[in-house]
Amino acid sequence: MKTKTLYRPVGLKELELIHHSNWKQFPPRLNWQPIFYPVMNEAYAIEIATKWNLDDEGSGYSGFVTAFDMNAEFISKYKIENVGGPIHNELWVPAEELEEFNDHIVGEIRITKAYFGKKYVHPENEELKRMIRTHENK
Repeated sequence: MKTKTLYRPVGLKELELIHHSNWKQFPPRLNWQPIFYPVMNEAYAIEIATKWNLDDEGSGYSGFVTAFDMNAEFISKYKIENVGGPIHNELWVPAEELEEFNDHIVGEIRITKAYFGKKYVHPENEELKRMIRTHENK
């Protein structure tokens, strides 16, 4: 099976939910979030994590870049959407399809980068805290 690596910038709350799933799935979208949008490259994920998340209370004043491998044939049904510059490519997955999308993740979701705003507070979960610390500002 061919796979494709995708990236997802997340805040602390979403990262805690991913950790709770044993790094196997992304949490359901909130009722005001009709689309789940993983991005196609790490540079774009870093841009989102550092420019949008670090001053955002809802993100826990943190931005984490996650990477995950997907069944390439499965994701070929989604159109790649460009939302700005040359690196700003995303897949738009309707929220109601996220469970099926999660079923096609190959292996585990992993943290590749971690960035922190001035008001960031580490989570209480010691295992997650250790994992985060190994990826700080790399």
